[in-house]
Amino acid sequence: MRGLGERAIEAGLGLAALTSIAITLAILYVLASESVGFFLVVPVGDFLTDTMWTPLFADAHFGILPLLCGTLVSSGVGLAVAVPLGLTSALYLSEFARPRTRELVKPFLELLAGVPTVVYGYFALLFVTPLLQRWLFPDMPGFNLLAPGLVIGVMIIPYVSSLSEDALRAVPMELREAAFAMGATRLEVAARVVLPAAFSGVAAAFALGLSRAVGETMVVAIAAGQQPNLTLDPREPAATITAYIVQVALGDLPHGSIGYRSIFAAGLTLMVFTLAFNVAAWGLRRRFREAY
Repeated sequence: MRGLGERAIEAGLGLAALTSIAITLAILYVLASESVGFFLVVPVGDFLTDTMWTPLFADAHFGILPLLCGTLVSSGVGLAVAVPLGLTSALYLSEFARPRTRELVKPFLELLAGVPTVVYGYFALLFVTPLLQRWLFPDMPGFNLLAPGLVIGVMIIPYVSSLSEDALRAVPMELREAAFAMGATRLEVAARVVLPAAFSGVAAAFALGLSRAVGETMVVAIAAGQQPNLTLDPREPAATITAYIVQVALGDLPHGSIGYRSIFAAGLTLMVFTLAFNVAAWGLRRRFREAY
């Protein structure tokens, strides 16, 4: 009876894994099949090199570079906030905090991941942007990439912190004890022993945070301006790939039109982009993975 129950659980787990794979393949099929019609009209070279993105204008241009730059800039600003703060909080919770403090701080930190993204968007537009205009950049326009990037960084701190802390706590205690026996301080043990030993897990946390930042939609749709400008200046308004999809996919476009299919081409680009980061993170994990 026990063996039958275990086999049923294994079958259920396997079915769940196969369902996830099937859903991923179905998403890829939809994106690829709709994008084929787009690329039959728009050459791939123009899509990758044109510096203007105006698919709904009379003089239509289909260069993905402005949307790609907006996505990279907002994600880069977000990572500049999330990586140091998330890693520092993970090191504190793993190596310095008392158990009681960890039990209190970690749930509060993870609450940031539960706040709706639309709330973050209006927080960026109505609080962070006026604050930046008042104290740092008086000439910065009301819509820009800097404020939503900073807020995205705050939003993904729990992802980076929680996964990094799990990786740090998984490092065997024998390594810490050996370092302490050599006369190392607690800070030296954390920075020179525990962190390098957990690098593969920390890299996976960074990759997840990056994927989350690249795919964020509502914050940039509300606070970045939805203007596809080719700029690397975070103080300028711009649009990201996800913001464009939200802006256009409102049901007004005729099904099968080039504007409609541009949504899927942009989505396919975003998926390839995210997949490249995940593959790079997987390579880093294999390269620096430590087995204890």
